[in-house]
Amino acid sequence: MRMDRRTLIGGAAAAAGAGILGAPRVARAQQAPVRIGLVAVLTGPQAALGTHLRDGFLLGMRHLENRLGNRPAEVIVIDDELRPDVAVTKVRAALERDRCDFIVGVVFSNILQAIMRPVTETNTFLISTNAGPSTFAGRGCNPFFFTTSYNNDQVHSVMGQAAQDEGYRRVFLMTPNYQAGRDAMAGFKSRFRGEVVDEVYVPLTHLDFSAELARIAAARPDALFTFMPGGLGVNLVRQYRQAGLASIPFLSTFTVDEATLPAQGEAAEGFFSAAPWAPNMDNEANRRFVRDFEATYNYVPASYAAQAYDAAMLLHSAVSRVGGNLGDKNALREAIRAADFRSVRGSFRFGTNHYPVQDHWLLKVVRRPDGRFQTETVRKVLENDVDPYAAECRMRSA
Repeated sequence: MRMDRRTLIGGAAAAAGAGILGAPRVARAQQAPVRIGLVAVLTGPQAALGTHLRDGFLLGMRHLENRLGNRPAEVIVIDDELRPDVAVTKVRAALERDRCDFIVGVVFSNILQAIMRPVTETNTFLISTNAGPSTFAGRGCNPFFFTTSYNNDQVHSVMGQAAQDEGYRRVFLMTPNYQAGRDAMAGFKSRFRGEVVDEVYVPLTHLDFSAELARIAAARPDALFTFMPGGLGVNLVRQYRQAGLASIPFLSTFTVDEATLPAQGEAAEGFFSAAPWAPNMDNEANRRFVRDFEATYNYVPASYAAQAYDAAMLLHSAVSRVGGNLGDKNALREAIRAADFRSVRGSFRFGTNHYPVQDHWLLKVVRRPDGRFQTETVRKVLENDVDPYAAECRMRSA
């Protein structure tokens, strides 16, 4: 049975209209809670991604008994609706009305770009659990911004390296036409040395790939590389299989993952992805996370959930390190930067630009004995990898 979010956060009633999930009133009276604004897309065709993010973070808070360090905590869930203007309005309210101490979450890079200034200009720490645009990894790095995910280019470069390792000479590239899609193209090409037979950008709302599939069939590439998150990935995978193109290796990032596999099913079996995490990673923190996530929500977690879970553990480690004192921003920044927690992905630390230095893996979609589908590690492609923009970051102090 799926548990109510209020139960996960400790039984407190949600404030009307605000989505506040928090500690019991007695605890609040004794000590002011740490407030976290959790931003995720929870409506529309991409809502599955935001649901993973939200549920992963809330599971982390449940494991922490809804406390960060020695203080009770409240989570205010914010649906950004995948609309930058809506996200800005709601995040401003979380900062000004709800007095949030941290803003956490964000699936899509265009939403992160919209809220970056409103959050960081108030000297509030923004922790991205998925979006990692190149614009904030290099010269645009910010002392109040961290991400527990990756640089957008970085993960896609893993698949570029994998394609290079496999000896593919001619690859067809296709992504959505927005910042993360452009980063995906750049990331793949940064490590692939063969011929790019075509580069196709589609709208973020694109659902009919018949014209693009005809171009792929005509080009007869050695492989396809694509980044199609959420509903785009569901439709592409189904249509790719139906078009009889599965003999052309399907290399992807965030296209076949645990957020899309329930809808893709066997159409995705055997397709490849790349990520710094997979559900089958064998470490104590990950085994507990996956076991309890599936028991609580009755579905297999995706990286959106895993990275959000890590963000909860990161905040706990930081608030503990400063003894619950959030007023000293420099000390709090150093505490976040220390990343003194056990990540579900194993190796994890922050680079100079506050983006992770971590391992990256080639993954493959498999059917589990229970009939569910998940991605599993094939081999490690990059080890302790530093994103390509870190050297350009000249981090300013607050």
